[in-house]
Amino acid sequence: MAKKPATAPKSAPSLNIGISDKDRAAITAGLSKLLADTYTLYLTTHNFHWNVTGPMFNSLHAMFMGQYTELWNAVDPIAERIRSLGHVAPGSYAQFAKLSSLKDAPATPPKALEMVRILQEGHEAVARTARSLFPAVEKASDEPTADLLTQRITVHEQTAWMLRSLLQD
Repeated sequence: MAKKPATAPKSAPSLNIGISDKDRAAITAGLSKLLADTYTLYLTTHNFHWNVTGPMFNSLHAMFMGQYTELWNAVDPIAERIRSLGHVAPGSYAQFAKLSSLKDAPATPPKALEMVRILQEGHEAVARTARSLFPAVEKASDEPTADLLTQRITVHEQTAWMLRSLLQD
């Protein structure tokens, strides 16, 4: 059987959704940082779920599981929004380390309340990252991204409040 001659790959169709290339690039750069922050916080939260000890073990173990599950479910919509805007979503540990504003989890698991503090600060940082995208999003009238950001900020601010409450006397 004769082989078919190789054909040149088709170029991707142009993207015309009413947002300029420049605005889409600015928005996806910010969403990439949000994705990296979210994934980093997910990993830290899952780490703490596995390694929490002490008298608050049961409640923190369960709470951390709820939090890491929510974060895991958040990464896909963020990455898919990046793709919808015509860009490639970052997806490696190296890329996330460069893009994230959060520090990696400590190599030695901290005490339970220090875990709570680290996660509270992490949720506040992710809320700040999400909020920082609004000028570019509003300039481009990118309502789907604005909606995604509003949802993410709501979750992170509420979670930070709940974690802060555990740290108060």
